[in-house]
Amino acid sequence: MAQRSGQEDPERYLFVDRAVIYNPATQADWTAKKLVWIPSERHGFEAASIKEEKGDEVLVELAENGKKALVNKDDIQKMNPPKFSKVEDMAELTCLNEASVLHNLKDRYYSGLIYTYSGLFCVVINPYKNLPIYSENIIEMYRGKKRHEMPPHIYAISESAYRCMLQDREDQSILCTGESGAGKTENTKKVIQYLAHVASSHKGRKDHNIPGELERQLLQANPILESFGNAKTVKNDNSSRFGKFIRINFDVTGYIVGANIETYLLEKSRAVRQAKDERTFHIFYQLLAGAGEHLKSDLLLEGFNNYRFLSNGYIPIPGQQDKDNFQETMEAMHIMGFSHDEILSMLKVVSSVLQFGNISFKKERNTDQASMPENTVAQKLCHLLGMNVMEFTRAILTPRIKVGRDYVQKAQTKEQADFAVEALAKATYERLFRWLVHRINKALDRTKRQGASFIGILDIAGFEIFELNSFEQLCINYTNEKLQQLFNHTMFILEQEEYQREGIEWNFIDFGLDLQPCIDLIERPANPPGVLALLDEECWFPKATDKTFVEKLVQEQGTHSKFQKPRQLKDKADFCIIHYAGKVDYKADEWLMKNMDPLNDNVATLLHQSSDKFVAELWKDVDRIVGLDQVTGITETAFGSAYKTKKGMFRTVGQLYKESLTKLMATLRNTNPNFVRCIIPNHEKRAGKLDPHLVLDQLRCNGVLEGIRICRQGFPNRIVFQEFRQRYEILTPNAIPKGFMDGKQACERMIRALELDPNLYRIGQSKIFFRAGVLAHLEEERDLKITDIIIFFQAVCRGYLARKAFAKKQQQLSALKILQRNCAAYLKLRHWQWWRVFTKVKPLLQVTRQEEELQAKDEELMKVKEKQTKVEAELEEMERKHQQLLEEKNILAEQLQAETELFAEAEEMRARLAAKKQELEEILHDLESRVEEEEERNQILQNEKKKMQGHIQDLEEQLDEEEGARQKLQLEKVTAEAKIKKMEEEILLLEDQNSKFLKEKKLMEDRIAECTSQLAEEEEKAKNLAKLKNKQEMMITDLEERLKKEEKTRQELEKAKRKLDGETTDLQDQIAELQAQIEELKIQLAKKEEELQAALARGDEEVVQKNNALKVIRELQAQIAELQEDLESEKASRNKAEKQKRDLSEELEALKTELEDTLDTTAAQQELRTKREQEVAELKKAIEEETKNHEAQIQEIRQRHATALEELSEQLEQAKRFKANLEKNKQGLESDNKELACEVKVLQQVKAESEHKRKKLDAQVQELTAKVTEGERLRVELAEKANKLQNELDNVSSLLEEAEKKGIKFAKDAASLESQLQDTQELLQEETRQKLNLSSRIRQLEEEKNNLQEQQEEEEEARKNLEKQMLALQSQLGDAKKKVDDDLGTIEGLEENKKKLLKDMESLSQRLEEKAMAYDKLEKTKNRLQQELDDLMVDLDHQRQIVSNLEKKQKKFDQMLAEEKNISARYAEERDRAEAEAREKETKALSLARALEEALEAKEEFERQNKQLRADMEDLMSSKDDVGKNVHELEKSKRTLEQQVEEMRTQLEELEDELQATEDAKLRLEVNMQAMKAQFERDLQARDEQNEEKKRMLVKQVRELEAELEDERKQRALAVAAKKKMEMDLKDLEGQIEAANKARDEAIKQLRKLQAQMKDYQRELEEARASRDEIFAQSKESEKKLKGLEAEILQLQEEFAASERARRHAEQERDELADEIANSASGKSALLDEKRRLEARIAQLEEELEEEQSNMELLNERFRKTTLQVDTLNSELAGERSAAQKSENARQQLERQNKELKAKLQELEGSVKSKFKATISTLEAKIVQLEEQLEQEAKERAAANKLVRRTEKKLKEVFMQVEDERRHADQYKEQMEKANARMKQLKRQLEEAEEEATRANASRRKLQRELDDATEANEGLSREVSTLKNRLRRGGPITFSSSRSGRRQLHIEGASLELSDDDAESKGSDVNEAQPAPAE
Repeated sequence: MAQRSGQEDPERYLFVDRAVIYNPATQADWTAKKLVWIPSERHGFEAASIKEEKGDEVLVELAENGKKALVNKDDIQKMNPPKFSKVEDMAELTCLNEASVLHNLKDRYYSGLIYTYSGLFCVVINPYKNLPIYSENIIEMYRGKKRHEMPPHIYAISESAYRCMLQDREDQSILCTGESGAGKTENTKKVIQYLAHVASSHKGRKDHNIPGELERQLLQANPILESFGNAKTVKNDNSSRFGKFIRINFDVTGYIVGANIETYLLEKSRAVRQAKDERTFHIFYQLLAGAGEHLKSDLLLEGFNNYRFLSNGYIPIPGQQDKDNFQETMEAMHIMGFSHDEILSMLKVVSSVLQFGNISFKKERNTDQASMPENTVAQKLCHLLGMNVMEFTRAILTPRIKVGRDYVQKAQTKEQADFAVEALAKATYERLFRWLVHRINKALDRTKRQGASFIGILDIAGFEIFELNSFEQLCINYTNEKLQQLFNHTMFILEQEEYQREGIEWNFIDFGLDLQPCIDLIERPANPPGVLALLDEECWFPKATDKTFVEKLVQEQGTHSKFQKPRQLKDKADFCIIHYAGKVDYKADEWLMKNMDPLNDNVATLLHQSSDKFVAELWKDVDRIVGLDQVTGITETAFGSAYKTKKGMFRTVGQLYKESLTKLMATLRNTNPNFVRCIIPNHEKRAGKLDPHLVLDQLRCNGVLEGIRICRQGFPNRIVFQEFRQRYEILTPNAIPKGFMDGKQACERMIRALELDPNLYRIGQSKIFFRAGVLAHLEEERDLKITDIIIFFQAVCRGYLARKAFAKKQQQLSALKILQRNCAAYLKLRHWQWWRVFTKVKPLLQVTRQEEELQAKDEELMKVKEKQTKVEAELEEMERKHQQLLEEKNILAEQLQAETELFAEAEEMRARLAAKKQELEEILHDLESRVEEEEERNQILQNEKKKMQGHIQDLEEQLDEEEGARQKLQLEKVTAEAKIKKMEEEILLLEDQNSKFLKEKKLMEDRIAECTSQLAEEEEKAKNLAKLKNKQEMMITDLEERLKKEEKTRQELEKAKRKLDGETTDLQDQIAELQAQIEELKIQLAKKEEELQAALARGDEEVVQKNNALKVIRELQAQIAELQEDLESEKASRNKAEKQKRDLSEELEALKTELEDTLDTTAAQQELRTKREQEVAELKKAIEEETKNHEAQIQEIRQRHATALEELSEQLEQAKRFKANLEKNKQGLESDNKELACEVKVLQQVKAESEHKRKKLDAQVQELTAKVTEGERLRVELAEKANKLQNELDNVSSLLEEAEKKGIKFAKDAASLESQLQDTQELLQEETRQKLNLSSRIRQLEEEKNNLQEQQEEEEEARKNLEKQMLALQSQLGDAKKKVDDDLGTIEGLEENKKKLLKDMESLSQRLEEKAMAYDKLEKTKNRLQQELDDLMVDLDHQRQIVSNLEKKQKKFDQMLAEEKNISARYAEERDRAEAEAREKETKALSLARALEEALEAKEEFERQNKQLRADMEDLMSSKDDVGKNVHELEKSKRTLEQQVEEMRTQLEELEDELQATEDAKLRLEVNMQAMKAQFERDLQARDEQNEEKKRMLVKQVRELEAELEDERKQRALAVAAKKKMEMDLKDLEGQIEAANKARDEAIKQLRKLQAQMKDYQRELEEARASRDEIFAQSKESEKKLKGLEAEILQLQEEFAASERARRHAEQERDELADEIANSASGKSALLDEKRRLEARIAQLEEELEEEQSNMELLNERFRKTTLQVDTLNSELAGERSAAQKSENARQQLERQNKELKAKLQELEGSVKSKFKATISTLEAKIVQLEEQLEQEAKERAAANKLVRRTEKKLKEVFMQVEDERRHADQYKEQMEKANARMKQLKRQLEEAEEEATRANASRRKLQRELDDATEANEGLSREVSTLKNRLRRGGPITFSSSRSGRRQLHIEGASLELSDDDAESKGSDVNEAQPAPAE
């Protein structure tokens, strides 16, 4: 931004204001109104909001004026969200339609943003004003930046091309196209400017002022080319009238090292004439305006209006001066290194071009010849071009043209002369322009540094559609088609790379192929030829015109999909071509002339020989010019041979352009293209105005919309994962869990939650791809969601505020009430004295202070609590972190384990793959062997094809020969016409001779007068002459008879010809009938197809209904099943609950009993304690040892208990972890289950679709088979020939043999046999056609030959006769006149015959031509039918492949289903095992609980025993009252007992504490056990539920699959039933076949005999074929002979013509002589004297007559010989015909025999076949159907295989988890075993304790014994005491020591601490009573 901060202005024209775009108001408006685009005449498209939908129409309200309108749904186009407003790349638009593209461009254009990207395109709209975005600062701004980092600009395109070139070392190209005035040239300049700035060389960096520096020269090349190649048009002031490709070369470091410019299609016609308000090339105006006086005089320049070629005079360009521009051009030339001489020579040529236009011609008065009245302009022109004026005028007016081998000077008309001058002017300017480009390239070429790579800039006219388009427009449109194809191809490749990079599945379509048909239509060289090829071809034909070219084009390309004829006769266009941009009408005026570009070669040679070297260099390629003689040859017939001599000398404009374009496309294909599309906004050249329709047309023409179409086919909208998540996460709030998640996973979850159609999106590696329109839909949903959220938020906020205000009001009310109440109370109490006292005393009390202290303490407490909570929270956090770390550790360990297992799986997979690879290799070998067999078959077929091609070539040669003969005949016709003219001239000569003879006649009359005297003698001689005359008449009659015979023969020939004509007509009728039948069949087929389609539609509807019903049924069944399962689960749970309830009630009762017992025991203990303490002392000693042991045992038990507790806690934690893992696994499995369900649904849909398609395909296959069978039937009916029958026999035998072996191979064999049959039938058809054609041709040729021979013979005889007669008559004119009279009739008859024969010849030739045309048509129809047949066969093969693939898929699917079932079975088994283990664990837990209960019962028993002991002790204590005698012993025993009691007390207390602890521990254990149990049960339930859910899902899937399977099984069952039936039938048939085998063996024997006979017949056939081939050869030889005879006939015809002339002359003489004789008869008497004189003369004449007669006889002999020769030839022909007839008869006989054999065979087979043929066919059909179904299932299996693999992986993971569970279960088992062991130990300890108790009992018994002894002693002592008492009463002395009594008292006092007061008193009294005695 630092660079841009200085310049604010350019930013407005580069950057979009995003604040306006992201305005929420506009977004809300867009969502609320449902805005769309509707078509508008004025604005192209208008924004409107949808109000209501009415069927196919929609009611909309216009956004601009609020008007409502009804619009068709199809016309509505979606509007993009405001987010996409003024988007820089239109490919990002979510709604890619015309309206959105136009709106985006319009918005940007009105904002001053002229550059916009559209995918690969950079679209530029001409701003018609200067923008500040082309400065050096802007260049620096774009330098080194990537395309997406900066806004759209031509500099960004240039920079990306430059960087790609440097980084990838790949050549680049920038293609600028557009209409005239769109800114192509300006953008090209900017590209060159940028590259010159960025890539200037080292020299240029050091010093910018060097004049010849390369970058400067590169920039200066443009003004030169503009001045010579640019002109002002209506659309554009500086329009480039040529295309150019500027190639800038760079070295390895990226510096410019040279450049090269190539130009295309200069509009040279602009140099001659211009349209209104347009100018010619700038250089003409610059030269006339900017040249100095000296230069003007040198160049003979005049004013603007003096030149005819400047049509509109001087038209200035606003804002430009031609004078200044001329100086700039001169300066640029100097910088480019042009010399002064070169510049002057160029300007001379420019001036000469203008001078050409000023040459004027006039038409001469009497003739059309042109003349040049003034040659001043010619002199100026010749001075400028260095030519001779006289030679130039002669070359223009009377050029020398080659006619045949001679050169003739031909006068030119005014039009021809004008055309020649204009052509020379155009050619001169074009050559000058070419030289200029070459010179600039020479200047820019640098050979010092080698160019590593280049950037090419193509500036070429864009696609334009005018009303009528010319040849130049065709070339431009052809170029744009190629460029658009390049764009489509590159876009396709880039899309493919993008999708491959992102790993997206997509069916790739090469859109470049869409344009190929149109390109082929224009450029195809042959088969059929394209427009350019036909144009070139027409240029070679002499009589070709534009009309013939159009006719030929329509004939050749009339059926092309991209070609259209004009619809009406009134249409101005000649033809239409449908380009990618639309339909274009072309007018083919002067296309031949434009393509040949003819010149006056005389002037061209003069220019080549010019004294000016520059001009001579321009015209150095004179040899390649199309001359005027060739152009005249187009209209005149005399051209021909002269044209052919120069055939290879030149190339047409079309050829040259095509070559240059192919070179350009080759270079562009090797480059990385960058596309710039320039658009003209309006035709008014106004800034800020945009005509929508004009822009739309250009977008269409420029291929922008085509590019968008390609975009829409793929996934045009793509978003990075993070952005997608950030923007659209609001639509899926609960889809993504909290915490970190990968962007791809998050997007997948979001998409799943959105429930988008999988076809609408693809998820790549870094982006998510969407189809067009999806993002707009998501935007709408997002906006709706946001509005809902905001509304909800507002509602919550308002509610909260209202509630707060209400609560405040309530509080205020209550406060007011309290205030009122307190005030009232105060008013009552204030005068009360006690209240006053209370108020005064209250502050003195300490109670108030206590409250304050309490508050302080509470605060301290709160602080301490807060600290405690903080510490606890920290502790919890630390614990949580610790747990997390432990979990991570465990997860890592699991991952490690999983990885190892995956590795093992991968190894297994590798092994499987290796096995599969081996299997596939075996299959490959089999396939290769099959391929080899197929190749062998193919080779055989190819050999046959070659033979047929040879036959065809022979026929074509014959055709060519016949065409040559026809052409010769035409030539002979021409010669005959010439001869007729000569004859007419000779007739004139003969008339002259006749006049001479008349003069001689007068002389003869004088002589006759003298001869009257000799009349008598003359009469006698007359008689003799009469005799001779009779003889002559006899001769004439003989000749007439012969003539009649010949006429008869001719009539017979005519009859034969008529027969042939009749046969041909019959054949034609048959063909017509066949065609009619074919059409009828086609109509029937169409009807059947319609019916089929209707039936299919009905079937589809029924299938859909059926599927829906099945779905509903399945859903209901699934629901019922689920409900049943729920019921069962509820029942089970109820039973469990009842069991638990019972258990709990039992436990409660047990606990109650225990509580009561414990309460009783505590009460008893309290009562007994008082008694126990006295008597227990004695027991202490015995129990001490036991207590020590017991303490040790208890410590051990405590330790064990602690360890057990720790272990249980660990187990608990493990169980929790395991539960968490299970939950995770459960979630994963649930998601997997969902995915699997989705995939299963998809598979079901795919299966349904595939079944539907399969049915359709079956129907189509059946139709095709029906068609094929019909076609075969027709073919069989048309051509039942020997080869076919042989093939059928072989096929039948092979079928029989194969039927024995395998029944399944029938279909394949049938297919191969069908192909063979077709081939043989085609061969037969072709042979028969050839035979028919040849026979017809032979007959025609024979007839022609006979006719010609007859003519020849007649003419030979006549010629010889006439020659002799001429010789005789010249010597004997007088006497031979009578003979000549006789000959006259015969000659007239011959003439008439000749005329008739000529007429017949002409009619025959016409018929021949008609038949040739008919033959061509038939061949075309045959080819078309053949193509259709081939297409049908290809379709059949394709369908078969599809069917086979479907079968394979079906097989694979079956395998997958089986695997799935196995897996589900395994899973079920494992689940059962897990359940069994769980049950075992439960039983173990129950057993443990029972053991515990038993232990507790034992403990209770032990306690009871203890109680009993205590009771005994109390009894003992109670029996202590009698003690008194042995006090000393008692005291001792008391002491010991007291010690023991105290010890026992302590021990008991400790024992009680321990018991309490053990009870607490037990309770805890029980609680823990119960918790564990509950948890375990919950876990088990969860697992059960999970398993049940999984089971349900799997069951559902299995049910669905089972339903499908059941359908398939039903089908299979039906198929199997059918198969079984068939097998049964087959078995029956096999029995029949076995029975029939014997008959078949006999039949085979007969067959072998027949085959032997067939082989013989085949040999005969081959011999017949050989004879036929010999006949063909003979016919060829005879044709050659015929040709020779025809040549001889031509000679004879010439001689005949000469003889006819002589004959006419002789006839005239004869007439004269006859007249003279008639006159002489009248004057006999006067001529008697003369008679005598003439007698001698007559004698001489008689001798001559005799000689003449002898000559006549010789001629007759020759005539007879010739007739004999003719007869022999006829007999030979008849022999050949008879041979051909015999061969035909033989063939027919063979055919009959074949038919008979076939009939026999069929009869033999009929007995066997008739029974099982139908069954076999049905079996085959069913087998085929089953195979198809199998293939389909295999395909579906292949699709499901992937799912299975995934599920296998997931199942493996599940298995892993199950194994973990097993391990945990094993651990639990071990723990349980340990617990059992501990329980056993406890039992042992209890047993030991019981043993100790028994020991204690034993000791107690001992003590009892001792007590008993003590009591006995006591009793003795008491007796003694009683005796003593008695004595005392009596007053006797007592003897015992005081010391003893004192001690005894102390003992008693010590012992009687816990005795009752009464006892103490009594005892004390006893003592007191005892004490005074000694005192006394």
